[in-house]
Amino acid sequence: MSAPVRIDAVEARVLGVLVEKDLTTPEQYPLTLNAATNGANQKNNRAPVLELEESAVLAALQKLIIQGLVGSVHPVGARVEKFRHNAQAFFALERPQLAVLAELLLRGPQQPGELRGRASRMAPIDSLPALGEVLKPLLEAGLVVRLDPAPGTRAERYAQTLAPAGRANGGGPAIGSGSAIESRPTTETRPAAGATATPAALAPANASAAMDLPPASSSGSAGEDDEIARRIAELEFNVSRLRRQLDNLAWKLGEKLEG
Repeated sequence: MSAPVRIDAVEARVLGVLVEKDLTTPEQYPLTLNAATNGANQKNNRAPVLELEESAVLAALQKLIIQGLVGSVHPVGARVEKFRHNAQAFFALERPQLAVLAELLLRGPQQPGELRGRASRMAPIDSLPALGEVLKPLLEAGLVVRLDPAPGTRAERYAQTLAPAGRANGGGPAIGSGSAIESRPTTETRPAAGATATPAALAPANASAAMDLPPASSSGSAGEDDEIARRIAELEFNVSRLRRQLDNLAWKLGEKLEG
């Protein structure tokens, strides 16, 4: 397994959704941006419940693509871009391990009984000893960590380490804390009046401007660095997407692009 990467809370939610839908509803997978957003905002099996805008989910998908955890596809005959996860290959996981990791991304720290029951809807885990065998390589790889029992309980808990801080960019409620409250993290970005969010498959070359990116934070250098990194990630994603589209067009025309 690869060493753990670091992602933010919204990216963790989106990655968990892609894995969940792959394992539970393969006939509806890969996911469109709209489907990924609906999955991220589901009220069942999510903690906390969120209300993310498509633009926030798109930004998370773009950053996950750059890190190699997600890929985009253009199915034949489809009008919109779809997204799939690369988590299983990226971390060299078996299906039960992938299910456990996805469950921790979606709901945060859980006791063994909770984790086994919930992950079993994605991959069979017949008993708590079987869960222990599934967790062992995840713990060894540093993808999962064992936590002390919560106050008033006896059972240990397990948590994922990909998004350890569990907070969306710019603040907001913790994701992965086990809280089930509804929240509106500040990673939501809303289109300007009269504008609409532009899906990746239809975004123009100057997609960063078209997506109505929020101004850089003035709260401090760390916030400004995060904003710059996000803008660069989106620009790199759009350049990569345009290159793929040009390559595909050149192939259809029987030509070959230089460089």
